[in-house]
Amino acid sequence: MRPSGAFQRYLLPGFVFQAAVIAGGYATGRELVEFFLPAGPWGGLLGMAVSMAVWSVVLMLSFELARIARAYDYRAFFRVLLGRGWFAFEVGYVLLMLVIMAVMGAAAGEIAHSLFGLPRLAGSLAMIAATGALLFFGTAAIERFLVASVGYLYLVYLVFVVWCLAAFGDRIEANFASIPVGGNWFMAGVTYAGYNVATIPAVLFCVRHFGGRRDALVAGALAGPLGMLPGVVFFIAMAGYVTEVADQALPSAFLLAKLQAPWFEWAFQLAVMLTLVDTGVALLHAINERVANAWEERGRAMPRSLRPALAVVVMLVAVYAATAVGLVDLVAKGYGTLTWYFLAIYVLPLLTWGVWLLWRRRVQASPAPVS
Repeated sequence: MRPSGAFQRYLLPGFVFQAAVIAGGYATGRELVEFFLPAGPWGGLLGMAVSMAVWSVVLMLSFELARIARAYDYRAFFRVLLGRGWFAFEVGYVLLMLVIMAVMGAAAGEIAHSLFGLPRLAGSLAMIAATGALLFFGTAAIERFLVASVGYLYLVYLVFVVWCLAAFGDRIEANFASIPVGGNWFMAGVTYAGYNVATIPAVLFCVRHFGGRRDALVAGALAGPLGMLPGVVFFIAMAGYVTEVADQALPSAFLLAKLQAPWFEWAFQLAVMLTLVDTGVALLHAINERVANAWEERGRAMPRSLRPALAVVVMLVAVYAATAVGLVDLVAKGYGTLTWYFLAIYVLPLLTWGVWLLWRRRVQASPAPVS
């Protein structure tokens, strides 16, 4: 097999992590308002720096542990980290994924309705169809799509913040200068990092590209900033209207209205739609990799058609739960509970037992996957 290039070894994991973590709330700015805006402009940036640091540390350790153990899916990884208790992560991951997919389905429906006047269900089904189609083509196609869509997202966000600085940069500067740093920025950063840390195992399929420890550590260190960079840009743009965006369900729509450019709203909403597909592809690909490796352990190859079928079933269940059971109303409580759950079963064991395994070099490699 041809050796992986520098992009695949150092930047691709960060792009995939960013795709997995952004989802609908981050892309529209709602999560940034909830977690970081209460600390003020400078306090919010400090909190985001804390989240980046936590992500980078967890990513570096996870990548190196996965590289040594050749654990390229979350099942193999947590067999190393948790032993027989590996399924504790799977339970939490499936629950979190259903909540995220429910929110994403609702967001896709709202965007389709606002842009095209389509029924909200049509937008949700379109996201499901696009995600399922991408998963049919396998890892290489997924990597290319994620890189292209994340690149487009970076471009749109760069144009967005430059435009906002030109349109109301005086307000942004004034708020940074006058609003004091809130005292809760550190805990906000830790909480936000913990809430999103469960998406890290969805990036493990990229570990195949690493050639050694240096690759794992550099890729992990870069992935934290790459994952948060669009959020930092967006947050700076929101700083011009700290009070006004606090009550907005979609801060992005509020700021786009201030720019008075309908064509850019379309470009921005397209970027948001792509983030929904990105996150769905990244999270569901992790499920497919876990199932594929289970098939390989039995000496059989996972049928190609099973990949999109499995993904579509999961997304349909999530969308049904969002509409019929009211799962979206439980997002705040569900995310809060799952944050502490993943800190307990993933981050704490990784920073203790995982570090000890790496230090003592007691990681047993899993069988190499069938190519």
